[in-house]
Amino acid sequence: METVRQQVSSCTVTLTDGTTVPAIGQGTWHMGDVPSKRNTEIEALRLGIRLGMTLIDTAELYGYGKSERVVSEAISGLRDQVFLVSKALPSHGDPKSLAAACENSLRRLGTDHLDLYLLHWKGTVPIEETIEGMETLKKNGKILRWGVSNFDRADMENMWSRTNGSNCAANQVLYHLGSRGIEVDLLQWQKEQHMPVMAYCPLAEAGSLKKRLLTDPAVSGIAAAHGITPLQLLLAWCIRRRAGSERVIAIPKAGQPEHVLENARAAAVILSDAEQAALDRAFPRPSRKVPLDIV
Repeated sequence: METVRQQVSSCTVTLTDGTTVPAIGQGTWHMGDVPSKRNTEIEALRLGIRLGMTLIDTAELYGYGKSERVVSEAISGLRDQVFLVSKALPSHGDPKSLAAACENSLRRLGTDHLDLYLLHWKGTVPIEETIEGMETLKKNGKILRWGVSNFDRADMENMWSRTNGSNCAANQVLYHLGSRGIEVDLLQWQKEQHMPVMAYCPLAEAGSLKKRLLTDPAVSGIAAAHGITPLQLLLAWCIRRRAGSERVIAIPKAGQPEHVLENARAAAVILSDAEQAALDRAFPRPSRKVPLDIV
């Protein structure tokens, strides 16, 4: 267990303000939805913290607060060890609504501040108003950083051009081996701004694509060569270090302790150039810009 923790702790990403966070965090989508799973989910999150997966991502949308309440129990007594992320609905993007939404999240999470607060996706509220609201929350100590989610490059450039828009600390988007559209433009743009990408669903959502990923000969063959599962390979691929780039922060959701341990062990996997080339051939990135994938 200690070896795994050391491997996770050595696999980090640096934020624009110099803060380091683990490259593998913990997602919480759907946690709290099934009451009978609550204790196991709390146990899983706490194990993840012990293993160094101290970045925990949640949102007011997830179970309409149920996920945040599960996280609250999981981090009780451990808050100072956790980099806590939550997200506000687009309808709460104006300064007044954002302040109220943040207070509600803080109350459900049992904390007095968030380490990172994201706008869940772009809505109808002008981005200038959201920036203003985020900056006020930061000034008042309710959040330490703010960012966005599900923004493509055009959205990011538009925000960047606004007053204080460049204070955005992260953009959380869908990214995995079978969904590589951000590599065409967004990933490079964020690299130039020294802003990491947070990848949600790094193991892909259940369905035909995930089945194809897990049964692909290149994926299964490389996984077998490393003595890991295909899911662990997908996670290792997502956080791989590309030459001259920052790592991606992956936030897989694992509601069972054994799956948390599997995710943590992916931090030690290093893919060779030949293995990455084989995966590129099996699941190539698009040759041109495509619409941003969203789940």
